[in-house]
Amino acid sequence: MRTIAMLTAFALMGGAAFAQSAGEKLGVNSALGIAPTTQDFVTQAAHSGEFEIQSSQLALERGDASSKTFATQMIADHQAMSAQLKDLVKAKSINVTIPQGVSASQQSMLDKLKTLQGADFDRRYRDDQSSGHKDTVSLFERYAKGGENADLKQWAEQATPQLQRHLKQAEDLSARAEK
Repeated sequence: MRTIAMLTAFALMGGAAFAQSAGEKLGVNSALGIAPTTQDFVTQAAHSGEFEIQSSQLALERGDASSKTFATQMIADHQAMSAQLKDLVKAKSINVTIPQGVSASQQSMLDKLKTLQGADFDRRYRDDQSSGHKDTVSLFERYAKGGENADLKQWAEQATPQLQRHLKQAEDLSARAEK
């Protein structure tokens, strides 16, 4: 009910671009399977990659052996993906802004991780990795299917299997820890 009210309000405010951007921010697009705008995709992909890098750097300092192994892979893979995104945007002169750092909600998650040690840290890191990769897989799948920019669509399609593997690894890591 609340979602319908928000969608109606956005539609009445005008501009499909505003509604789509707001819908992405509120998770409405994800729930409905709607592709993000190109700027929303680039923003969220960049923020997501940076969150994976920063949270995994913390895991290298505070995590157990399994978390550290996973974190090492996340840092390498997400640094490479971030570089690919930047190179693609530059090479194809795609008119978007690539943000630096993480989103406000991701910063809150990082701040929480910084307060934790031991098993509490590992549990939270693994949960954050699972939920973050679920969101990222959804983002990339939706853009690959219906995105506006052909080059970014192709990149999203090519990157999705790797992100799906990351999600499976994160879920497996959490499942092993629960046993």
